[in-house]
Amino acid sequence: MPHPHFASLTLALALPLAAAAASSITYPPAPNLPGAGKHLVFLTGDEEYRGEEGLPMLAKILSQRHGFRCTVLFALDPDGTINPDNNKSLGDAEALDRADGIVMALRFRQWPDDAMRHFAAAVARGVPLVALRTSTHAFRFPPGHPTAFAAFNDFGRNVLGENWVSHWGPNRKGATRGVIEPGAESDPLLRGVRDLFGDSGVYETHPVADAKILARGYVLKGMKPTDEPDTYLKKRHADKLEQPINDPAMPIAWTRLNKNPNGTTNRVFCTTMGAATDLENEGLRRLVVNAVLWGFALEIPAATDVRYVDPFHPAPYAFKGYRRGITPDDHALGRELRPGTPPPAPAKK
Repeated sequence: MPHPHFASLTLALALPLAAAAASSITYPPAPNLPGAGKHLVFLTGDEEYRGEEGLPMLAKILSQRHGFRCTVLFALDPDGTINPDNNKSLGDAEALDRADGIVMALRFRQWPDDAMRHFAAAVARGVPLVALRTSTHAFRFPPGHPTAFAAFNDFGRNVLGENWVSHWGPNRKGATRGVIEPGAESDPLLRGVRDLFGDSGVYETHPVADAKILARGYVLKGMKPTDEPDTYLKKRHADKLEQPINDPAMPIAWTRLNKNPNGTTNRVFCTTMGAATDLENEGLRRLVVNAVLWGFALEIPAATDVRYVDPFHPAPYAFKGYRRGITPDDHALGRELRPGTPPPAPAKK
């Protein structure tokens, strides 16, 4: 029988090992590619659109096809598993201190001030920002919250160029077809971008005046790329005026230069597309990767390489639809994301 002191020592040694489970994942850069020397930090944390699946896929592409060092941060439960519904969590937030650029897919986060300080400092340094889908409403601190960062409730409008306004096209009923904005056809971000399509619905957006609109989104009559644009009338939330749903179509992608009070400038790209299932579309993946290259003023080729590094089969977007029991290590290079544990059955009424 083991001596009790030996058993206690074994347990004491095992506890730090358990605590050392990775709370983020970093993909080392492939050599001799344009992103060499630049560190991208990816911020995941949205309850519906599976950013915790889409962003690691993009990080693999940007590390292995384009040479960036890519670190992906997640919302975590105390056991180290990924839970995007935990809006107060951001693992390894200090990685933002080493970020040369940020790619984000966030929704209504209430991070503690220690995490917010890292994020605010990175923005203030003037790093490029690439923001997907619900990042227009990345933060929501309720009235009376003790945070020092309540102003970030308007991060979408003030920095990215638009806050949350409303749903415009209906999720799961009317998909999105992207069309290039007249006059933007020669913009380098749109090189090789064609056939933009996503199965998430269009958002109502009215970007700030200094934003450059790259694409608008047609609300389709169904969920297939071949479906026709819809024609019904809808009242805008912003001014209560009625218009045909696609005349004009809502902006779905734009750029702007955000000038910070300290004199730095963020190169900003924002798209209201970006559900993980949207990112199965090659055109959208290319637009996002092009935006990263643009953010660093790197040359954008005629057809940026956006091939998957590992198989990508995202879960459908849905509230409570995330894969249970997944850890950051499950997103490692060379792995296809495992199914995880099924969500619990709904409670009987």
